[in-house]
Amino acid sequence: MSRKSKSKRILAQPDPIYNSRLVTLMVIRVLKSGKKSVAQRIVYKALEIIATKTDEAPVLVLETAVKNVTPQVEVKARRVGGSTYQVPLEIRAYRGTNISLKWIIEIAKDRSGRGMSFKLANEIMDAAKNTGGAIRRKEQTHKMAEANKAFAHFRY
Repeated sequence: MSRKSKSKRILAQPDPIYNSRLVTLMVIRVLKSGKKSVAQRIVYKALEIIATKTDEAPVLVLETAVKNVTPQVEVKARRVGGSTYQVPLEIRAYRGTNISLKWIIEIAKDRSGRGMSFKLANEIMDAAKNTGGAIRRKEQTHKMAEANKAFAHFRY
């Protein structure tokens, strides 16, 4: 058994404009090749687009979208006696938030349109309305977990 103590999770600092940790997490997820200023520009422009299109606070729309996309369960592959089972596991809040942000950004990248900020804004607005690709992925994950409920006793 390891004698090293567990490392503590460092909470993300709230971003300077919207004063929200969720926006900071979004910027970190959009980040590519270490270009934080480019990632911030994309996210802030997406939030501006949301503000003009919906006439609501963009951070509230983002929070609703993340809440709608956050899955309750996920499936993990578990090898038991030579065969691999998809075992459903419940997700903690922090991991659920990270998964939902990841899904929103992945689906936004695959969208057709002009500019990443425009695609990201549209995906966030769709997720806030309970439509779009990220919501579909959440439902797909829940269906898979439901189908493999019989293997729940193989939890770690």
